[in-house]
Amino acid sequence: MKDEIATIGQSLIQYGPYNKRIYLMEMSDSDIPDIVGKLDSLAEKGGYTKVFARIPKKAESVFEHRGYRREAFIPGFFRGVGGAAFMSKYFSRSRAQEKHPERIHHVLVVAKGKAGESHMPEPDGRFSLSAAEAADAEEMSAVYGEVFASYPFPIHDPDYLRSTMDDNVRYFCVRDNGHIVALASAEMHPEARSVEMTDFATLPTYRGHQLALHLLEKMEEEMQGERMLTAYTIARALSVGMNVTFARAAYEFAGTLTNNTNICGRIESMNVWHKRLD
Repeated sequence: MKDEIATIGQSLIQYGPYNKRIYLMEMSDSDIPDIVGKLDSLAEKGGYTKVFARIPKKAESVFEHRGYRREAFIPGFFRGVGGAAFMSKYFSRSRAQEKHPERIHHVLVVAKGKAGESHMPEPDGRFSLSAAEAADAEEMSAVYGEVFASYPFPIHDPDYLRSTMDDNVRYFCVRDNGHIVALASAEMHPEARSVEMTDFATLPTYRGHQLALHLLEKMEEEMQGERMLTAYTIARALSVGMNVTFARAAYEFAGTLTNNTNICGRIESMNVWHKRLD
């Protein structure tokens, strides 16, 4: 089971029962203000319990008037100048209620305590780091399948991975003796000149080597070469490791998306982090 990718007017959405939500991924200015009512109607018709929208700051008031609230904000998301607001509306009281506020607070305290720690040992010589290719898709999907019991996008499917490689997504992997043991992706928004650092996965037996941090450093270098200005991530709010990784890499905390994503077998809250790359 997976959610669908579709358009409303000129805007791109993901929706369906898997995440039990609608995600407005790319909004066209031409669809304002009508798209807000269309999103709400689709949510009510489909029985989805959350609508989650990434929109330009200038459209924020339109969503606020229809009951949406800001959960995160990234300055400079659009070409280094315009900010992006992450707006949410809940159609279920239980979905709106954070289940683990103390644990999320603890993760943020730990992560922010590591902010800007620049010292990072060189990767063990046994590891090699490189861009992934379409021929790697089968092995990549196997790694994702071992790490994630569920995921908001079908990264367990090799065909999906190959299709995203043709659509502004670049994957990077760490290999040990030729085998992929960790990987991540950089999903570019060329018009906005922003990039999402996402899909981090390390096989359990290889954790503790800071492979995610090494991947992130490599990805940032590559994305600067692609003229991306702003990098961001949407990380599991309960994952100490991933939040610490981004804090150590000098990303700034932008907010928490409550009960947002079906990942690791359940709906979890997600933390947004961002960083200027120029």
